[in-house]
Amino acid sequence: MPNLSEVPSGVGELAIQLAQLKPMRRGSLSERYVKCSKPGCRCAERAEARHGPYYSLTRAVGGRTQSRLVSPPQAEVVRRQVEAGRQFREQVDAVWEACEQWADAELEPGEQAAEAAEKKGFRRRSKPRSRAKSRRS
Repeated sequence: MPNLSEVPSGVGELAIQLAQLKPMRRGSLSERYVKCSKPGCRCAERAEARHGPYYSLTRAVGGRTQSRLVSPPQAEVVRRQVEAGRQFREQVDAVWEACEQWADAELEPGEQAAEAAEKKGFRRRSKPRSRAKSRRS
């Protein structure tokens, strides 16, 4: 692990933001209004009369989709948690990007040497191909 003095300031700031944890979730929250199957119910004829809202939290676990119903009071809490999870993923991506730039900066002196060595190499000639056949028949 490098000394803190060796870590670029942008990377350090991103890491500090990443360390500020809070409740978060992966997945998405959906809101649905549904038709019932009761004869004579208004929901079958008019979209604005459908039943709901019903909230469900959906996410992928081990390659399979899991859904869970959430009550209306819980829906707002889950919505904040899903948003916190999305922001966390964005922060992780920003840390990756900053660390890759830092890693590229460490390679720059070595890259120049590699480019110089590459330019002095021999040039491989392509094999001659057979002549194109005449289009006359």
